Amino acid sequence: MQVLQILPEGSTLPPLPYLVVLALALAGVALALRRLGPRVTDRVVVSFAPWMVVGSSCYVLYQVYETSSFLLKPFFSSPTVYVSVAVLAGAVWAASAAAGLPVDRWRPPSVPSVVGLSGAVLAIVVVGWALVWSAPGDLHPVWPAVALAVAVVCAVTVWAALRRLVPATRVTGAVGGLCVFGHALDGVSTAVGIDVLGFGERSPFSRAIIEFAATLPTAPILGAGWLFVVAKLALAAAVLVLLASYVREEPGEGTLLLGAVAAVGLGPGAHNLLLFTIAS
Repeated sequence: MQVLQILPEGSTLPPLPYLVVLALALAGVALALRRLGPRVTDRVVVSFAPWMVVGSSCYVLYQVYETSSFLLKPFFSSPTVYVSVAVLAGAVWAASAAAGLPVDRWRPPSVPSVVGLSGAVLAIVVVGWALVWSAPGDLHPVWPAVALAVAVVCAVTVWAALRRLVPATRVTGAVGGLCVFGHALDGVSTAVGIDVLGFGERSPFSRAIIEFAATLPTAPILGAGWLFVVAKLALAAAVLVLLASYVREEPGEGTLLLGAVAAVGLGPGAHNLLLFTIAS
């Protein structure tokens, strides 16, 4: 009997001792945040964007530069790496909240500046590590740069149109824009990887959309990835429309939920760009 595949190909769980350590760490951070009850604002959630890049970049290192002797390697497998990074980011959030820093400004010292800058520094270190380990002649930044530029154009266009056509979505603020950009980046980078660079798609649901697009009459001209781009943008827009009232009524919970939706797009999108740059 064939089991329905839900997780992307290559997903693995680390040995039990690592799971125990990770579970205890996650429980500790969750308990600390619950006791502190930090206020969730638009700025706080957006400040976690660099941490999303950290998680996806660490997984690229796990994929391309596997070193069996590295003690911490199991923490960087998928989907474990995202929990590992969430623990670190949550610990920084808890520490900055415990220090009583403000949450409604970017100017340091504040919670958004501490969370955002720490994540950005770590992201630079991880991405730089991946680039340095690759020989200069083995780097291929052109198509990833094209994918990033196209994703920005798509995100700006969709976000502007959505705010104009459905004014209620304006309440989602910068997190709404991050959500649209994250899914645009995932969609466009995946399409470039499929149609230009010859990469495959590991997620079963995404692969089903791409395989269906490949059977359409438009495939010889537009390729197989365009439908996935449309689907990702439509999904992001639909989520914002559906959650707009929730964000208005419960700003903290609604904004945090939108941040999770943004991570589902931005993480894979950033992963694609780095992987294509060093392994294409």
